[in-house]
Amino acid sequence: MRSTRLYLDTRLVPDTEVELDERGAHHVARVLRMKPGARLQLFDGRGNEADACLASVEKRRVSARIETLLDRKVESPLRLVLGQGISRGERMDFTLQKSVELGVTRIVPLWTGHSQVQLDGSRLEKRMEHWRGVIISACEQSGRNMLPELAAPVSLTEWVAELDGDELGLLLDPLQSASLAELSAPVGVVRLLIGPEGGLSDSEVHCAREAGFVGIRLGPRILRTETAALATLAALQALWGDFR
Repeated sequence: MRSTRLYLDTRLVPDTEVELDERGAHHVARVLRMKPGARLQLFDGRGNEADACLASVEKRRVSARIETLLDRKVESPLRLVLGQGISRGERMDFTLQKSVELGVTRIVPLWTGHSQVQLDGSRLEKRMEHWRGVIISACEQSGRNMLPELAAPVSLTEWVAELDGDELGLLLDPLQSASLAELSAPVGVVRLLIGPEGGLSDSEVHCAREAGFVGIRLGPRILRTETAALATLAALQALWGDFR
């Protein structure tokens, strides 16, 4: 039986009692209807996790007692940053969820010329909060104990200009002949640029190439935005990460 895992942004100290946040308390008490004494795992998103048991389950308060800290190595040695052109609704959610499962370290939503989503002010705040929830749930499900960073959305031109000499910038471009297998293993961070539903404009591709991004071809077929991101992340993990 799979153990219940919950994210809790607090220090995990053995033989101490912690109060679950509103999200975790609701899931334990209302969704799973767990009782005091039930087992669960807690992780803090910074690499620490622990076995715990429920101490009390009340209407508005759920607490757990930390028992034993766990020592599991589940994070990839490959540092992956995904610059994802903002796509609509479930497509963006799917990309975030699966990229977390595939070991991404940081996610940067990008405004691009072909972005079909318009967000600002309170709408952007709500969407960012929703995306954070998607990332947390993916960590809980996949067993990760490091919470990938979700950066504030920026323009594509601003993001690609941040590439430095220790980073490998990759850009999917079906017009290129080079493949991932032809590249040397990276020594630093890998930045992966993926466009939204409408892809990247010629000027955006040019901008990325000028900034130092390497154009690669991922097979002969045209991939949707969510497929492109996930297929490339999986290939990177197979070549240089922990899929080997």
